[in-house]
Amino acid sequence: MHDMKYYFKEQMEIIVSDPELHAKWLNSLSMMENTGARKISRYEDPVHTDIIVLKHAAEEARHAYYLKKQIEKLNIKCPDYSFKYLLAPMQSYQYLRKLDAAACRYLKEKLGLTGRAVDHGAYLLVTYAIEVRADELYGVYQEVLTAQKSKVNVKSIIVEEEGHLAEMTKMLETFHPEWQKLASDIRNVESALFKDWLAAIKKEVGALAMARITGAYA
Repeated sequence: MHDMKYYFKEQMEIIVSDPELHAKWLNSLSMMENTGARKISRYEDPVHTDIIVLKHAAEEARHAYYLKKQIEKLNIKCPDYSFKYLLAPMQSYQYLRKLDAAACRYLKEKLGLTGRAVDHGAYLLVTYAIEVRADELYGVYQEVLTAQKSKVNVKSIIVEEEGHLAEMTKMLETFHPEWQKLASDIRNVESALFKDWLAAIKKEVGALAMARITGAYA
């Protein structure tokens, strides 16, 4: 875990130092937060939706908007979520979808759940895994932003993600007595997806750097 954090910070230092890469990074995060907000909205029951779920959906949507607004500080145009405006677009788009699908399969096979119970369990486990990741990701990202004296900041998101994690933990405690084992299994899936995503980002960053060098000396 320590090595992965160092590896991620190394990539962040490269990305934040380059306005074009940084804009695509912010846009990718915005798209992923927006995907999360849309998934929560689809999950919501039209009648039996509590205030925590509403709060979570609203804050995920706000994060997507906030990250999009931060791009303006870089003077780079990213008008939408088209592939050309994202980093590792395929992996970024599939990240949450793959995790959600894996969690649904897991709950069906492991606990024999069906219907709405699967959706509820997946919402809790996927959100928990994502919030654990977000806590680290945004923390490291903010460290780099501060070190490089960037105009961009994600401090408000960090505070809200910490709150989400605490809320998901409480909900999981009432969901299943062995919630920690369930959460651990889904976090393992998420960890593999994160590594693939980060590897794809590194490859794209390296390819862009090489293209610039080649172009400069062509």
